[in-house]
Amino acid sequence: MAEKFDPYREALIVETLTTWPEEYDDWESSERTRLEKLLHAQPDAAGELEYIRTHTGFCRRITVTPADIQRLAN
Repeated sequence: MAEKFDPYREALIVETLTTWPEEYDDWESSERTRLEKLLHAQPDAAGELEYIRTHTGFCRRITVTPADIQRLAN
């Protein structure tokens, strides 16, 4: 379930995850890594954002959407 960007939780991020839809399985890992870095650099612009509570803070999980790809594929 997508959540709104939360500056409080962002300050407590200790881990990040990126979930890719199956349709992008054939992409080169270098391109996926590049886009993941861009997505996590601006989490407030991500289409699907989720915060997962951990023992030491929060994990930010971004699920890649076609809109994210279109915005960052340059």
